[in-house]
Amino acid sequence: MAPPAYIALGSNLGERRTHLEAALAALRETAGVRVVAVSPLFETAPVGPPPQGPYLNAAVRLDTSLPAPALLARLHEIEASRGRERGDSRDMARTLDLDLLLFGAAKLDAPGLVVPHPRLHERAFVLEPLRTIAAEVVHPVLGESVDALASRARERMGPDFDASIRRLEDPTWPSSQ
Repeated sequence: MAPPAYIALGSNLGERRTHLEAALAALRETAGVRVVAVSPLFETAPVGPPPQGPYLNAAVRLDTSLPAPALLARLHEIEASRGRERGDSRDMARTLDLDLLLFGAAKLDAPGLVVPHPRLHERAFVLEPLRTIAAEVVHPVLGESVDALASRARERMGPDFDASIRRLEDPTWPSSQ
């Protein structure tokens, strides 16, 4: 098996939770992939241009025998199966967004594939779910734990944090935390 991979899940169009549940199911059905941990759900304010509704976000840890490029290709297939249309614009509303955040301690920089995710350390909406399943994991470039990065992102947001990122207590979500 390859090193653990951490994936961010997000949706702010349509049946948000259904899209996230479908992504989890598709990952579980993928050959060479085993879902090891699932974060709780978080509802977060959109980052992109208005009008956009709030996102549902989560994170998962996978054990996989797939190399990073093949895993990323699978993530894109799952997104497309849920109606995701990839364009040139970032931060647009989407049915499903699956980002490869970390792939063990790998540092990859190839066309269409950068690991660790280049904006991971800036995104509280990704770091908060990730910290629930990977608090002690160290960012391979920055040398800091996910917990430290999440704390710093929370501090940067200040009083806006509680209005922007809210953990949902949902006993029916398949969280491992």
